[in-house]
Amino acid sequence: MSGFFKSSIGRKVSMALSAFFLMFFLLQHFAINLLSVFSPDTFNEVSHFMGTNPLVQFALQPVLIFGVVFHFVMGFILELKNSKARNVSYAKNNGGANSSWMSRNMIWSGVAILAFIILHFIDFWFPEINTKFIQGDWSGLHDGQFRYFHELQEKFVNPIRVAAYVMAFVFLGLHLAHGFTSAFQSMGSTSGRKKTLQTIGKAYSIIIPLGFIIIALYHHLNPNH
Repeated sequence: MSGFFKSSIGRKVSMALSAFFLMFFLLQHFAINLLSVFSPDTFNEVSHFMGTNPLVQFALQPVLIFGVVFHFVMGFILELKNSKARNVSYAKNNGGANSSWMSRNMIWSGVAILAFIILHFIDFWFPEINTKFIQGDWSGLHDGQFRYFHELQEKFVNPIRVAAYVMAFVFLGLHLAHGFTSAFQSMGSTSGRKKTLQTIGKAYSIIIPLGFIIIALYHHLNPNH
């Protein structure tokens, strides 16, 4: 197994698999957050279920955290390997002519997303850990009502935080625009379907980040609904 991760193909496949997992989670996370726009009560109920379900908390959540850490560590390793390879001089070689801006700057969009994830953990995950595991309160209630929707609204009152979220999702879109197709290519799935995958990838990389931006702006502009 260690030999698999040391090989170039092994690292790329591992990166692709973790990308698929995180893109699926992102879609699920978006679907739940979208409920906050249309039905606060349903959002509260789903959030409470996800936040108190033992399978989610003690099995899926650790897997998710591992997936995030693994994806970023593997990404940095691949970028380091690629950077060393690019340092070899080739006569009349123009790397920019053979690759897109997004593919050459995946590391920087990844760093921006990592910074956002840290902010997101500070805003939501750390308080949840404190409430449930330190204070021992698994009720999900505040003043007799579910607290999840109210806590979400509070986070989007500050315009600086909203701007940070918007910028993070712009970087996420740029990252996905290349990463979606690249993940399939690493798995050898683009043969004969490259244009279709590129179309799906573009749609995903626009719709999901834009959806998150709309949700953030909606709650910022409607703090008392």
